[in-house]
Amino acid sequence: MCRLPTRLSTISVTVGMNLAVVQSRALAGVDAPEVAVEVHLQGGLPAFQIVGLPDTEVKESRDRVRTAILTAGFKFPARKIIVSLAPADLPKASGRFDLPIALGILAASGQVKADRLAEYEFAGELALSGRLRPVRGALAMAWHAKRAGRSFILPLESAREAALINGICVLGAESLLAVCAHLNQSEPLAPTLPISVAEEPPLLDLSDVKGQLAARRALEIAAAGGHSLLLIGPPGTGKSMLASRLTGILPPMSDEEAQESAALQSLSRQGFNPGSWRVRPLRAPHHSASMAAMVGGGSNPQPGEISLAHLGVLFLDELPEFERRVLESLREPLETGVINVARVARHTRFPARFQLIACMNPCPCGYLGHISGRCRCTPEQIVRYRGKISGPLLDRIDLQVEVPSSETAVLMGPACGETSQVVRERVVAARARQLQRQGKANAMLSGAELERSGYVEQSALGLLAATLDHLSLSARGYHRILRVARTIADLEHADLALGSHVLQAVQLRRYACFKE
Repeated sequence: MCRLPTRLSTISVTVGMNLAVVQSRALAGVDAPEVAVEVHLQGGLPAFQIVGLPDTEVKESRDRVRTAILTAGFKFPARKIIVSLAPADLPKASGRFDLPIALGILAASGQVKADRLAEYEFAGELALSGRLRPVRGALAMAWHAKRAGRSFILPLESAREAALINGICVLGAESLLAVCAHLNQSEPLAPTLPISVAEEPPLLDLSDVKGQLAARRALEIAAAGGHSLLLIGPPGTGKSMLASRLTGILPPMSDEEAQESAALQSLSRQGFNPGSWRVRPLRAPHHSASMAAMVGGGSNPQPGEISLAHLGVLFLDELPEFERRVLESLREPLETGVINVARVARHTRFPARFQLIACMNPCPCGYLGHISGRCRCTPEQIVRYRGKISGPLLDRIDLQVEVPSSETAVLMGPACGETSQVVRERVVAARARQLQRQGKANAMLSGAELERSGYVEQSALGLLAATLDHLSLSARGYHRILRVARTIADLEHADLALGSHVLQAVQLRRYACFKE
């Protein structure tokens, strides 16, 4: 339901003396900072100037705005027009400022009532006919605009997306003339209904996987605690099949998570897909993906694959085939949940709290340890192949599990494993215990929290400490084992992580091919 604004802007809208101020928003990474579009009409020779770090698209709005005002039946002032986009040090991009610039000119010249401008924010690109074209990032702008307590007027198509954000009144308009009629109170705009979204689409089911009980168990633990997972095994053993089914057993998205994920998706060049509403994203970039494609970038920084996987899953198949520097770029977001994209002219921060699930072969040919004995790789080739994954990155992966080749009888037999729905119920129950206890998933627990009384039994801590040197664990690896042990305890409805849970966590982390 559309509700009236609860708080007006602290920036007053000045009308009179040929000055008007219209509120809009820019895009700076995942943020959408406020932009005050100030329009002043002066005497002198006719001119139209835009200041405030506008890029080429914004500068070109002069011709679009002039033509749209004339074709809509208004008069374009034959005066010197100064448009200031404040704050001046914030870069402004795209045609989303066409609509607020046009409204500022019409309000400053007295052709549109300006007394209601403070109640709204505006964004939209103008066609020469005066119609409004959709803009990128409507969900992200609405996500931030609701905190300002204003309504948001957008092109109709963009408004239907933005209306998915709860707590903000979104009005959609088809043309500049319709917006002016609304401000003049002759033809008010009706609140826009959200774009229709389908129910959660059917996902790939875990029951399709035959055998691989250990890997299925690891997948359940990863889903329950939000842990990263590496699956290692020969070709055709079901690694990719298992990975693609992780999203089907993850807990459903909350309203806040769904809106945050959708707002981030709207920033990409592909835009928001209504069919993905409330569906955790699964991003699976090819191993040829560049650094910019993975982390994001560009002169006007766009989110990369790791940010588009925020609150979902990042699946990297054939992990050693990715460029080394691309893999190393995962280290920061795996630890902090954010990625910082630094460029000469701009520094942008994107959220990147994703679950990493990766697959790889045990050797270059893939058949090391296979029952067929087909592997002919030399020890040097195997060491070189595994060395493509650095120790610091591997140390950040909680679960490292072998996916062995299955016997023919298992492959030819019926699929008799648990369905994704059954596993998901256990995962949801375990995640609920975590949220009730600490307000976040176990994978996000700090070292101090893990060692606090009430998480892990003291004898279990002593057991792990006794084997610390034998396992060659780093401090990070030590805490990651404790996080996994805490998740195993939650799946078993245990109040404390016991020694048996710690030993299971150790077994799930120490895959043989990475031992000295």
